[in-house]
Amino acid sequence: MKNIGLYFGTFNPVHIGHLIIANHLVENSDLDEIWMVVTPHNPFKKKSSLLDNHHRLEMVYLATEGYEKIQPSDIEFKLPQPNYTINTLAHISEKHPNYKFSLIMGEDNLKSLHKWKNYEFILEDYNIYVYPRISNGVVENQFKDHEKIHRVEAPIVQISSTMIRNAINEEKNCKPLLSDKVWKYIDEMNFYKK
Repeated sequence: MKNIGLYFGTFNPVHIGHLIIANHLVENSDLDEIWMVVTPHNPFKKKSSLLDNHHRLEMVYLATEGYEKIQPSDIEFKLPQPNYTINTLAHISEKHPNYKFSLIMGEDNLKSLHKWKNYEFILEDYNIYVYPRISNGVVENQFKDHEKIHRVEAPIVQISSTMIRNAINEEKNCKPLLSDKVWKYIDEMNFYKK
């Protein structure tokens, strides 16, 4: 049974940090593929700052070309808004019964997992692969020894989509933080500019 890692994000925009984490995990764990799930609306983020869904999906397509084990996914576009991970997992598991699905998240997101809708059911049925992040505050220890949570040694990447959007808005060169095709797309479409 194929083990698929689901890497959720608004990817606004997708950057090399996302690719570094996805590629590292698919090459250094028991995950066979990673699906980068473009989230239309994260319940914890303001919707007004997001580019249209199809633009963010197109950027993930452009960024993942040439990565055989990393695929873009628009599965959440067809689901009720706002998106909750538990609903997406139920839908995707029903749609693909021959695949085993796991979650991928940064250590910073693990700290707030207890606030997620029906997080207990997620932990019952799905493995979670957690990559390290530099974060403020104390990491919650309530999930420290949970059998479904697997901490993965991975590069710590301190790049954020917010940082990139701000740099573009301030007319700073952030081209090295994006794949060439994504940079070209953003530049041609005049995204994130004043």
